[in-house]
Amino acid sequence: MSKEIATLAGGCFWCMLEPFDEKTGIESVVSGYTGGFKENPTYEEVKAGETGHTEAIQIAFDNSVISYEELLGIYWQQTDPTDAMGQFMDRGSSYRPEIFYHSETQKEIAERSKENLKGKLAIDASIVTQISPASTFYPAEEYHQDFYKKEGNHERMIPLEEDRQNRLNEVWGDVDNDEKNS
Repeated sequence: MSKEIATLAGGCFWCMLEPFDEKTGIESVVSGYTGGFKENPTYEEVKAGETGHTEAIQIAFDNSVISYEELLGIYWQQTDPTDAMGQFMDRGSSYRPEIFYHSETQKEIAERSKENLKGKLAIDASIVTQISPASTFYPAEEYHQDFYKKEGNHERMIPLEEDRQNRLNEVWGDVDNDEKNS
């Protein structure tokens, strides 16, 4: 087994978990904060844009089962790579899309993956997702972990998911993401 870490930001981490969570080869998906300057930030501080961090997920995966390139394929389909100042209903730099690489190999794969997106969007727009070196990742508070699975949270997520899916359809074409990721 060859374990690696991927750190990806694509708006609200509540919505980013599920597409990765049950894929074969993924050991864990943790919600958290990265890319900022404050040590041990809280959700409220990050949400307010006071720390420089963005909400992100950190994925531990076995790259002999699922590759980093495959993870990025899933990632792109969950984000609007044309919006640098937030994702969907969530606005501000704390929701910016960003790929945080953990090695030069990940950096090269991420840059190639981003380059390969050209001409694949359903809209005429530039791809602005940043690719940056990984920095300290701070796991979010426990109530954010596996948020979509916890009882009572489904109703809270419906407007987020609907808004997200509508924009994804505009950006990528009107195709269900489950169909794209299979």
